[in-house]
Amino acid sequence: MQDNQTKIEYSRSTFLLLWLTLRAYLELLRVDMRLACSGFPLVYEKVRTYPVRKNRSGARLAEDICHTVDLACVFYFKEVRCLQRSAAATTLLRASGIPAEMVIGVEPFPFRAHAWVEVGGRIVNDKPYTSEMYTVMDRC
Repeated sequence: MQDNQTKIEYSRSTFLLLWLTLRAYLELLRVDMRLACSGFPLVYEKVRTYPVRKNRSGARLAEDICHTVDLACVFYFKEVRCLQRSAAATTLLRASGIPAEMVIGVEPFPFRAHAWVEVGGRIVNDKPYTSEMYTVMDRC
């Protein structure tokens, strides 16, 4: 009986991983198309106004979503930049009821910009010290 239960739980977690990865890949496509058609302003506005769903999910789901976005980036047909990855992760997290923020920071010299995602002030899709390397320009 225990083996069947373990197999069922494994099947559910595998299905969830595949489903989340497919959703992440499709969200990367959506962000990529917005960038190609209308540029940064449309992507920024979509992320800024994307609502957080009412069902609040746990930290484990946030970790799973960020993991599957990274996994989808591996299989994406071209290089995925931090803006695309962060925009996709933010909208997927919000769609799951997690109040995520996309943060945009810059390093003045040499000039570099970077985007990452925070939930409750904690960086969830990048190194924990990322915010120390950049001056935060905006949160959306």
